[in-house]
Amino acid sequence: MDEKRYVNAVARKLKCGGKRKREIKRQLLADMQARENQGERLDDIISRMGKAEEIAEGFNENISAEERKRYARNRVLKIVIPISLALFFLGMAGYWLFPKTVDIGKSRYFDKEEVEAAMKETVELLDAEEYAALQENAIPQMQSLLNAETRESMRKALSDEWGERKQFGAVYLVEVIQGNRHLAVGEMTVTYENVSVTYRLSYDEDMRLAGIYVR
Repeated sequence: MDEKRYVNAVARKLKCGGKRKREIKRQLLADMQARENQGERLDDIISRMGKAEEIAEGFNENISAEERKRYARNRVLKIVIPISLALFFLGMAGYWLFPKTVDIGKSRYFDKEEVEAAMKETVELLDAEEYAALQENAIPQMQSLLNAETRESMRKALSDEWGERKQFGAVYLVEVIQGNRHLAVGEMTVTYENVSVTYRLSYDEDMRLAGIYVR
């Protein structure tokens, strides 16, 4: 252990303000360096001075009660304020990241009729197995999922044989806001010969397909 590490270990145990700590550190460091200049070995100096806790306790006995109280109060504030700030920012982050839904009719990003048309087109492309067209109109994260294997797994999850598409049902739309991201999310039930499928489709601000869920 060198002089600075020893002095810092003492300072960590002092129950006083920063200014007083700096004075004590300078005093201790000067004393130790003076002894070294006189030929004493550092290990011997530290051994005679004693453990850092013992040195600190000797200084603490000479610190006034008022300064001790001020130190304790500041120490509590140093703990409480960061925790309070952390909780505040966590709360703000939760509000910022937790999805919020708004009426798509009031959206500045989406046109209701355009989203409805995009949903029907997506279903038509899925039924026609036009995966290249689907990928071209999708966000990068979705492109690798738009393939025959994914379509087949979606179909088998509901029925082995859907049959031909018969009609589109009503469309229910909302705008979902998460942080700076805006999505148009819609649900639409499509009737096939042997099954009714509810599609939940989402699109980003550029009307690129951002998500598919069926039930």
